[in-house]
Amino acid sequence: MPVTDVVIFHNPDCGTSRNVVRIVEAAGYTPTVIEYLKTGWTKPQLLALFAAAGISPRDALRIKKSPAVELGLTDPATADDEIVEAMIAHPILVERPIVVTSKGTALCRPSEKVLDLLDRLPSGPFAKEDGELVIDANGKRVS
Repeated sequence: MPVTDVVIFHNPDCGTSRNVVRIVEAAGYTPTVIEYLKTGWTKPQLLALFAAAGISPRDALRIKKSPAVELGLTDPATADDEIVEAMIAHPILVERPIVVTSKGTALCRPSEKVLDLLDRLPSGPFAKEDGELVIDANGKRVS
């Protein structure tokens, strides 16, 4: 993947996801934005993303504002394969945004995690969705 490529698995209704898109665009990238609620997921796609991000299906399970509890997916006895199958049937179950760049893959919650995946940062100041500053007026990352 060329250095300039950024892929964002995005939900436009999510403030964190929208902020990740804003950060990436403000840094000068033109990301490929995939609205996974429209496109859905495949099992190989999810497994590859989770492996690349170093997370389990349970780590990527969205519980808030999803049917995870009703489907019994929060039960510790629920197998990863069951979670993945549910994610395919109900794309909202996947936490977002997941970002892929040449520097790696990550579930970018909180949104400033995306900064670790970019070769350049947006000009500052830049705040995340809750107003917390992540890039100062000098273009330096705030820790």
